[in-house]
Amino acid sequence: MRVLLLLLPLALLLGCQSEAGKTGTVQVHDGLGRALTLPAYPRRVLALAPSMTEILFAVADTATIVGRVPQDDFPAAVYRKPVVNNYPLDMEKLVLLKPDVVFTIEGITSVDDAKRLQDLGIPVYFQRYRTVEDVFKGIDEVGRLLGREAQSKHLTDSLRLVLQALSSPTHQSANPPKVLAITWLDPIYSYGQNTLFTDEIRLAGGQNAVTETFPQPYPALTREYVLKLNPDVLLGGSFGKLDSTFFKNYPELKRIKAYQNRRVYAITGNLLERPGPRVLESVRELRGLIKN
Repeated sequence: MRVLLLLLPLALLLGCQSEAGKTGTVQVHDGLGRALTLPAYPRRVLALAPSMTEILFAVADTATIVGRVPQDDFPAAVYRKPVVNNYPLDMEKLVLLKPDVVFTIEGITSVDDAKRLQDLGIPVYFQRYRTVEDVFKGIDEVGRLLGREAQSKHLTDSLRLVLQALSSPTHQSANPPKVLAITWLDPIYSYGQNTLFTDEIRLAGGQNAVTETFPQPYPALTREYVLKLNPDVLLGGSFGKLDSTFFKNYPELKRIKAYQNRRVYAITGNLLERPGPRVLESVRELRGLIKN
């Protein structure tokens, strides 16, 4: 009994030290190279991009996720979180949720909005992706920042195994089809060379028809430029839908191979547009379409 009494204060001391170890701050650089000071163990987190929300639900303790944006629809548990508008950003609602860290991706949240939040004491951590492997690294980074390395590593180890199978030489073509993926019909905007789509379509067995690197990741294309690209496959809507809209507005584009061969397909937007844990589902979908 005396030994137990002697050990009890030691146990309490160690417990206090353990809790103390979960306080403090860390200095990091985000995906845009911005220097940030974050809590060592964030207790309240929020994402301003649906892909980042999916990463948080896959890696974080879901009790720490304090909100969502209107576009979030996966997983189903996301609907139990309060909504913060991100276009335009509802600063007042976000601040009321008191997040320790806000996660977002390049192109979704403006750097000016991020600075305004940081001036209010809320750090904003950006991620940037150019390859599928970048997405995996981003998931691992979120796990490290949240003290959930085991959870993130289990996920990314599994995804990398799937990626190895998808990247096998048997799945690669000697003459990959040129694929143009459009994001807007009028004017014509597309996924540029410097987007994640380029790596995804490569893994799917195709190639981005837009080989030129523009300053904008999603460049506006002229009709003349699309004719010059002459894609084998066009993504952005079903043949029937685009035939009555896109090609009706631009009848000269009916000369491209994709239209001539009826290789015009709709894609699942919340897969291709979201560089998160379901990124390889997007690759599979792309492969199924371009192999038709």
